[in-house]
Amino acid sequence: MTSRIDIHPTAFVHPSAQIYGHVTIGPHASVWCNAVIRAECAHVEIHEGANVQDFVMIHTDPGKPVVVGAHASVTHHVTLHGCRIGDHCLIGINATVYNGAVVGAGSIVGQHAYLKDFFEAPENSIIVGSPAKIIATRDSRLPNRINAEFYRRNAACYREGNHRAWDGPEFETWFAETMQRLQADYAQSATGA
Repeated sequence: MTSRIDIHPTAFVHPSAQIYGHVTIGPHASVWCNAVIRAECAHVEIHEGANVQDFVMIHTDPGKPVVVGAHASVTHHVTLHGCRIGDHCLIGINATVYNGAVVGAGSIVGQHAYLKDFFEAPENSIIVGSPAKIIATRDSRLPNRINAEFYRRNAACYREGNHRAWDGPEFETWFAETMQRLQADYAQSATGA
């Protein structure tokens, strides 16, 4: 079977990223410097607005795909192996999420955490430690989405050769408008209106 790599036209993949096998990268998602995605046996899905940051390693095992949910941030040096990350999650620097683990939507995984095989965290979990444990429950969808929006903006700017997307008055205006829009969206979804 040949490789099947499907990158949405609005996605950004840095030229140094290495992607092999069966991989789908959704709208406005981004894959950053020196990230490696290898999907020799199961597939990898990076959903809309998600970001896979510098030096992330994503790998699959037979029957164990990797799914990164919409508007999730997989930060620097993370390893994802045969696991599922829900929408609106943030996976902290140098964390490892291993085979069969599931991180529920709206969760945060702390830096250097190790989520061993088949670890399961419900939505809105705060997960830390090695081995990892859930220490709190908090809806982190809004701050996690804001982080993802930063990377969506950064990707659009990198595409144009602008490597200073988070600096200056234009950024301050964008940030204020984005915060206002997202706060209204998430307040509305929290009340079910």
